[in-house]
Amino acid sequence: MSTDITIAAVGDLLIKSRIIASARVSGDKRYDFDPIFEPVASYLRNADFTIGNLETNFAGPTSTTRSDGGYTVPKRNPKTGWPLLNCPDQFAATLKNLKFDVLSTANNHCIDNGVSGLKRTLKVLDEHQLAHTGTARTPSESQETLIKTVKGIKIGVLAYTKGTNRMPLPASSAWAVNLIDPKRIVEDIKRLKSKEVDLIVACMHFGREYSKTANPEQKKLVQLMFEHGADIILGAHSHVIQPAVFYKVKERSGASKKKFAAYSLGNFISTRLYKNDHTLTGVITQIHVRKQDDGTTQIMNVDFVPTWVRVYKSGNKPVFRVVPLAGALKKPADTSGGEWERMSKMHQHVKRHIPLNPDQSGLKVL
Repeated sequence: MSTDITIAAVGDLLIKSRIIASARVSGDKRYDFDPIFEPVASYLRNADFTIGNLETNFAGPTSTTRSDGGYTVPKRNPKTGWPLLNCPDQFAATLKNLKFDVLSTANNHCIDNGVSGLKRTLKVLDEHQLAHTGTARTPSESQETLIKTVKGIKIGVLAYTKGTNRMPLPASSAWAVNLIDPKRIVEDIKRLKSKEVDLIVACMHFGREYSKTANPEQKKLVQLMFEHGADIILGAHSHVIQPAVFYKVKERSGASKKKFAAYSLGNFISTRLYKNDHTLTGVITQIHVRKQDDGTTQIMNVDFVPTWVRVYKSGNKPVFRVVPLAGALKKPADTSGGEWERMSKMHQHVKRHIPLNPDQSGLKVL
């Protein structure tokens, strides 16, 4: 008897200072991020396996004098001007409540608070029983493979980033972040295949920020990974959605398999970056996988649930809500100031833009 599972994948969990301020409980030092995601929580909780890119850190309070711990004060790297991200630990509890199974921690912000911040981030994830891959606390941990078994299907998960925002790793901790290195990636895929996993998922933090299309380097790397045995590539970093595509690939082993790549899933949660509505738009990618009686595993089809980050005010306090676009568009009375028109434009864009080949069957935007 065959076994079916659904993987839910989202893009960047980009927690900026305004989002943190919105989650602060009035008159308290606590934070509650749960309401931000309640409109889309069922899509994540109802999946068999849920994965996303944690583009923040749990490095601990940065201030002992401020009642908010310093979390809501925007910090920037004095050399580059780029933001330094850090988030209250309570966000990890929200990720657990949303039923995330795995978080990729390899991204350009993972050492914003140094290697000590990276290590504390992984400690907090462990305390909330959230599996992670892409960064490590020790050389031995950096060599471990992450395998999750879901209804008898063994899923191997890898994660890599193209850089760390020009913040070099100390030579003594060069192993702490999985930087994109084609030779290493191929070896990691081989190690997973030697452990007889049914499916290999790779989270890739690559490409150009704010680019709506994949560049030649992304495509070349995806092809290499597919040829050596990866099955699903989940891209992030661009902060906007890039196309998704099925490939029929002949592996180095000689087997031909259908593979799936989403070059960028966009932002799942973020503020509006550079007044660009594309940075408020993401997708919950629902990948339907089947393991046949003979032990072979295949990707059946993929659905996309476009999402939008609503930003408004309640009194003087900012409010953020991640909503399913199709459902939100049915309630124009809930919007104001031209937001419905902006949402409609983004929904139409996703429907046109996600399928790299419009005639390709198996990809459906809901």
